[in-house]
Amino acid sequence: MYPGYDWVATPPPTAKAPDPPLRLPYLGPPKYRTPPRWGFPALAWRWPTAVAGAADEGPSPVERVRGRARLAASALWLLAAVAVIAAGAEVWRYVLLLESRTGALSRAVVQWSDSLVTTGAVLSFAAGLLSLATVLWWLHAARQAAAELAGYHPARDEWQLVPGLLIPGLNLIVPGAVLAELEHAILRRPHDERPHPSPLLKAWWTTWAVSGLLFATTLLWRIPTTAQSQADGVVLTAVLDLTAAATAVLTIRLVDRLSLLLAPINPSSVRRLRVVHIETPGTPTRAARPTTATR
Repeated sequence: MYPGYDWVATPPPTAKAPDPPLRLPYLGPPKYRTPPRWGFPALAWRWPTAVAGAADEGPSPVERVRGRARLAASALWLLAAVAVIAAGAEVWRYVLLLESRTGALSRAVVQWSDSLVTTGAVLSFAAGLLSLATVLWWLHAARQAAAELAGYHPARDEWQLVPGLLIPGLNLIVPGAVLAELEHAILRRPHDERPHPSPLLKAWWTTWAVSGLLFATTLLWRIPTTAQSQADGVVLTAVLDLTAAATAVLTIRLVDRLSLLLAPINPSSVRRLRVVHIETPGTPTRAARPTTATR
């Protein structure tokens, strides 16, 4: 600024230079007269949910859907197998009815046929109840997971499902509508848009309705006590058992599809890759470590 002048900064007369920091000699690690009460617990590492007093959140809705889908599939496969056996027993009974027109039947054969028909009917009923309970259990978890995925609550409440399955007439419509709404939410479609069922869901819905109508027809057909009506009832029962087996198989496919859309990847089935060998055309060259590197 001003040539010929040197500016020198000096502290004011009253200012005192700061004292240098006092460094104490190193006396070694700290010592305690008694063992300290602070520190980590004397146990191995565990997840926070395994520690006493921590909140147990439980499995996520997607994990519950995956586990319950496997349980429902097992019950449905059992129902399909038992229904096929029951249908075979009804066919055998019809063959015996045809043979009885021209001659007497063996008492042992008739007893075996009656036992097989009764056992098939009882096991089919028990397997049907088990399948219904497991599918409803899976449906409860699937609706929760779909609601979290789509961002809106289902159109029907939980209490509307059981009456829709028990009231005749409604049980042919409500289950398909509920599954259509579930599929609509899983695909993240708008909540104000009308659901459009997939071809698999339409096939299941049709088979379910036919099975229900066939069940009512079989019960009404067996009311008369004539020989012809009883023989026709045997045929209708065999067809009903086969329809129940087809419905069970389609239900398995539908549950697997919706569960796969909710949980595309199962962490337990993912294979961890490992580098075994690296093929290089020559000896790899290593770059020199820069002198300015801190490590």
